[in-house]
Amino acid sequence: MKAKILALGLALTALVLTACDDTTNGIGGSLTDQADKLNVQTDTFNIGSRSILASNMLSRTTDGFLGKLKDPETQSDVTANLMSQLYVLPNYKMPEQGIVTSKDAGGKIIADSCELLLYYKSHYGDSLAPIKITTYELDKPAEEGRQNYSNFDPEAEGYVRTAANNGLEANTTYTLTEFSVPDSIKKDKNPTPSIHIKLNQTYTDKAGIQYNNYGTYMMRKFYENPNNFQNIYNFLHNVCPGFYFKVTNGMGSIANIVAVQLVIYYRYKDAKDGNKVKTGITHLTSTEEVLQLTNFVFDRTQLQTLASNPDASYLKTPAGLFTEVELPVNDIMRGHEDDTLNTAKFELQRYTSHATSGYKMSIPSYVLLIPTELAETFFNKNKALDNKTSFLANYSAQTNSYKFNNVAGIVNYFVRNRATAASNIHWGKALVIPVEVTKTKDSQNNEVITRISHYMGLSSVMLLGGDKSKSNVKISVVYSKFHGR
Repeated sequence: MKAKILALGLALTALVLTACDDTTNGIGGSLTDQADKLNVQTDTFNIGSRSILASNMLSRTTDGFLGKLKDPETQSDVTANLMSQLYVLPNYKMPEQGIVTSKDAGGKIIADSCELLLYYKSHYGDSLAPIKITTYELDKPAEEGRQNYSNFDPEAEGYVRTAANNGLEANTTYTLTEFSVPDSIKKDKNPTPSIHIKLNQTYTDKAGIQYNNYGTYMMRKFYENPNNFQNIYNFLHNVCPGFYFKVTNGMGSIANIVAVQLVIYYRYKDAKDGNKVKTGITHLTSTEEVLQLTNFVFDRTQLQTLASNPDASYLKTPAGLFTEVELPVNDIMRGHEDDTLNTAKFELQRYTSHATSGYKMSIPSYVLLIPTELAETFFNKNKALDNKTSFLANYSAQTNSYKFNNVAGIVNYFVRNRATAASNIHWGKALVIPVEVTKTKDSQNNEVITRISHYMGLSSVMLLGGDKSKSNVKISVVYSKFHGR
């Protein structure tokens, strides 16, 4: 590499511009001032990348997913099964027993009908595709404090109360186009669409007591002990642990579920209207205060086939594929052990999808770069972005890529831990993970990142990559060395 001798002012200017500019010109060159012996050098190196199967992702989120579809780009199946609890407000009440007119032959209060509504804000795939699900009552609640992951299987873990144990099992086939709702209502009232699950079959509780439907069970449990409806712990452990919605047939859509609501219908006398008999409702709804978990099931064989692509890597969410880059740390620092690494930048170029399906998955807006060995702790401990070992990049439609403008800190992290290189299989390797970024504004109205979590939406991206010998991904670096006066 040839050096060019310039004035001190030019050298300092070049250093400042290099550290701030998004492009690195004069790769392989250096700037030297003889007076202060300031040396600035630039170089490029190849980066290797590959796909790895994602696992052990924290699953709790305010949104859930339900359905099954085939990724048109990767041709792999993804199934989303949903587990949800209900929340009771501290002042929740059922109607006064004296005004309820819905009763059985023995004079006991009953619910006329009962249903679960699964509200969704968006969906992926074909809204006309029929999906069949089976709804189960949980045998026990998912306890707070436990870390639940995307591969959590409520059935395998013993959380589901099946028909073999007199548990609730309700089969429902739905489409995400609500044919039963008139277009006039959809247009005028703009309702949140929902999946309807009827719970009107006979229900047997754990004590062996039978009820004409699940709503009747809920009403009588309230009248027996209202205190169980004033405390969420008591409610989940003594009344309703929650529900599990499992896809059993069909393919073509996945709905983004934002809330699960249990609605109970009954008749009552309205004293304000001459004791006229009217239909009343009471309901309980999931909130952020209770668990809502999605169990994602992937075609692991197909994902493994994708991961073996020698010329590309993938980002596939939720909990599908991540991209792992291998940084050429030793090459970068060879001959520069006493230099300062000012900047290091690289770009991951996206392959344009040529899938013919009209139901393409989205592109993640943000990705996180973090050493492989630190990734799990980052999310489990809800750590903050530090721009030392963790870095964000956002997708640019203009360049069709993700750009990391300065990740010198992550190279320096591996340099500091070079002694572990021989025994640490993750040394020099960092994961690129799709993430959801939560922001707020500070007192000066500046945006501040408050949380970074796994992106749990459906997305699929193919990136240019492969072994570093292919030169598909390059990292540009800038060094400086100041000998002093």
